[in-house]
Amino acid sequence: MRIAQVPPLTEAIPPRQYGGTERVVSYLTEELVRQGHEVTLFASGDSQTSAELVALRERALRHDDSVIDPIYHLLAQIDAVLERAHEFDVIHFHSDYYAHFLPLRHLDVPHLTTLHGRLDIADAYPLFARFPHEPLVSISNHQRQPLKDVNWLDTVYHGLPESLYHLHEKPGDYLAFIGRFSPEKAPHTAIEIALRAGLPIKVAAKPTDSQTDEDYFNTKVKPLLSHPLVDFVGEIGESEKNDFLGNARALLFPITWPEPFGLVMIEAMACGTPVIAFRQGSVPEVMEEGRSGFVIDSVEQAVAALEKLDTFDRRACRRYFETRFSATAMAHNYVRCYERLLGLGDGPHGADNRAALRRAAA
Repeated sequence: MRIAQVPPLTEAIPPRQYGGTERVVSYLTEELVRQGHEVTLFASGDSQTSAELVALRERALRHDDSVIDPIYHLLAQIDAVLERAHEFDVIHFHSDYYAHFLPLRHLDVPHLTTLHGRLDIADAYPLFARFPHEPLVSISNHQRQPLKDVNWLDTVYHGLPESLYHLHEKPGDYLAFIGRFSPEKAPHTAIEIALRAGLPIKVAAKPTDSQTDEDYFNTKVKPLLSHPLVDFVGEIGESEKNDFLGNARALLFPITWPEPFGLVMIEAMACGTPVIAFRQGSVPEVMEEGRSGFVIDSVEQAVAALEKLDTFDRRACRRYFETRFSATAMAHNYVRCYERLLGLGDGPHGADNRAALRRAAA
């Protein structure tokens, strides 16, 4: 199958450090290539991929100080994709703002869009209302709840290459937090949990440009970083996560917002590291109580959950990841979405359509 992948231009594919959506697009692209599909990636030139790379600009937007308004780059990206649309069997968008809805209304090109962000933002509703037939994929069932009258094609959970992280059966003595310095990620709550339990915590966090986040950091987080049990390690990349997460006794995930998925949860599970997560957003969907960690509702419950870690089965946690959240499973589920768009499913014409597709690709 000839597939175009269209990610945001904010980060390279994969990102150097923080960047959940771009990381998932990278895993999906590489797995689709491995499975024999012909994939074209429309991304920044500092991306690395085994697919055909269409470099739309030299560097990702986040790492280019000359960028003032990213919308112009997004529009140029969409035009570059549409210019080659006839070459693909399906176009898979992961991009922000959904500006591609407009031109695709007038083109007969099989396509779908994965919505990676939160959907409880009323500003987006008028746009979705004008495109009720656009094929959409959610990354959790909970993510869908605010957006009702749209064309949900499927829910596809994120996945990671099974070889990316390995099981750490004997962790160190610290707790871990990875995220942004923002109120919805609540690193101050993670630190509070660790301090109440009398355990060291390592904080790997990304600074942001938001004034709200900066104020939050200065008032809620910064005063805690000088505590002797707190080790602020800064922003870390993928190569550092295996040891950072794998050597942790647990990952603390005290979110206060409707998290659409929470990639770091399955990264921890892949290491066999239990996740202690607040009951918000997709958390109850992604987690399995006692097997992948513990779903809790308060700081007090989190501290109590930490007392169960000595008997936690890290091997079972790793198996849970392998069963539900591998890149192979994610790619297979997306291929099923592509096949549905192309009429290649198990219906009466599926076999004929698959044969025609093979002839067209030959």
